[in-house]
Amino acid sequence: MAMSDSASLIMIQFLSWLADRPRSYTETMDAWRTSCPRLSVWEDAIIADLVRIENDRGRAVRLTERGVGLLRQAQHQAAAAGSAHSERAGELALGTGRRG
Repeated sequence: MAMSDSASLIMIQFLSWLADRPRSYTETMDAWRTSCPRLSVWEDAIIADLVRIENDRGRAVRLTERGVGLLRQAQHQAAAAGSAHSERAGELALGTGRRG
């Protein structure tokens, strides 16, 4: 997955969940493993080098530099989209924006 590719919402949710606090491999598997071939976020993240399993005692699952970068990119895009949406709503409320 190239950094310029947009990530799926489920991937961003997964990366955000991992970034929130330290997670063990067991905790990650309990929360995210699935047998559904259409929902392979764990496998996709490993293949795309977005997460790694540490060799420490707890087998911590961490974001790679690439995973951190993708998450930051998605957060930046969401913030920019939210700002543009708020600006447009303000224009419409004031009657200065185009309708339709």
